[in-house]
Amino acid sequence: MEYQANKAILVGICTDDRYALQIEKSLCELERLLETAGGQSFAKMIQNKDKPDPRTLSGSGKVSELKELCENNGIELVVFDEELTPSRIRNLEEDLGKEVRVLDRSMLILDIFALHAATKEGKLQVELAQLKYTAPRLTGHGTELSRLGGGIGTRGPGESKLETDRRHMRRRITALETELEELEGNRRTMRAARDRSGLSKIAIVGYTNAGKSTLLNALTNAGILAEDKLFATLDPTTRKYELPNGESVLLTDTVGFIRKLPHHLIHAFKSTLDEAVYADALIIVIDASDPEHPEQIKVTEELLRELGASGKPTLYVFNKCDLGAEEFSRASVDVSEENVQTVAVSAKTGKGLDQLLTALQALLMSGKRRVVFHIPNNRAGVLNTLYQNAAVEDVEYGAEEILATAIVDRKTHGMLRQYDPRWQDPEEE
Repeated sequence: MEYQANKAILVGICTDDRYALQIEKSLCELERLLETAGGQSFAKMIQNKDKPDPRTLSGSGKVSELKELCENNGIELVVFDEELTPSRIRNLEEDLGKEVRVLDRSMLILDIFALHAATKEGKLQVELAQLKYTAPRLTGHGTELSRLGGGIGTRGPGESKLETDRRHMRRRITALETELEELEGNRRTMRAARDRSGLSKIAIVGYTNAGKSTLLNALTNAGILAEDKLFATLDPTTRKYELPNGESVLLTDTVGFIRKLPHHLIHAFKSTLDEAVYADALIIVIDASDPEHPEQIKVTEELLRELGASGKPTLYVFNKCDLGAEEFSRASVDVSEENVQTVAVSAKTGKGLDQLLTALQALLMSGKRRVVFHIPNNRAGVLNTLYQNAAVEDVEYGAEEILATAIVDRKTHGMLRQYDPRWQDPEEE
């Protein structure tokens, strides 16, 4: 029978009936990942098993059923929604037959990343993650690895790199890490330059395909590729934008989040994800038309906490209100905190963008004040501190002192309040 290169069977494991619905939803998301990688789902299977099988995860009975389904329908790809060990992949491929490739969710995501990486740094990050994770899981093919040619799960480093022995792989990993460290040094230099500019840095984050790139394009004409696909954007893009009140800010689009995002991917893309860590405020974009958006908010917030990027002033943007999501639930968002706001928009049509900008201005100004600092000429170095920690609007050099007008937060004002003649005013303090 002729095998169908782009069709796959998706497999999920349910060890507790209480989570059966979540498993079904996760499989539906896995199907979208497969479609993004260029594949098509032939069937979805869920194995109800109290305890995962140590050899194949799903058990011999389900593997036999899976083998028969593959043979009768010419299916050559099986994707598990769980992370598989190298030994389990090897056992599954031995049991399913030589024509069938086995991938797990992480390997599929890596394949999509390889497909969408555009910059040098992005490509290096993908290759490093694949070498560390995917290559050991392909050793079961042995000399037959060449047959993987160009299918799903084979993009990225390429056949020749995956066939090298462990010694050569370690050398390549070391070289990639060194090169990425140099690029990270360049990124740190760019961040330092942004810090010196005094502009507020705002990271646009959220679940994959929520509309982050579309939003940045709508605001800044950034020209980023915005597709209705998961992980359409992989490399961060930063644009300067002037708010209606005249304040300039830096907006950065970031890679999307997803449930079960592999930890090794978080580590490999740390320099990219750090855009959220070093941001002054966050815009969390939510696809309000997706019935799963409350769960997606939780996934986003958990990943931000894991990155150390939580607790910042945050604007929750419920996007795609043009798709019948005019009414949205705020139940998953705690709006009681002073530095949290919500707004509904359609980044595609432009509806609600004015309200978004008003809310963003209010968020950035919360806890801030405009202060005229009187800095003696012999303490001119203080001006550098001000540039690093505040938005400096105007500087006048006098015979005895420098008058610097800046928008500062409470922390920066506390550091420099000796240069503010009004700091003892009760209304100011």
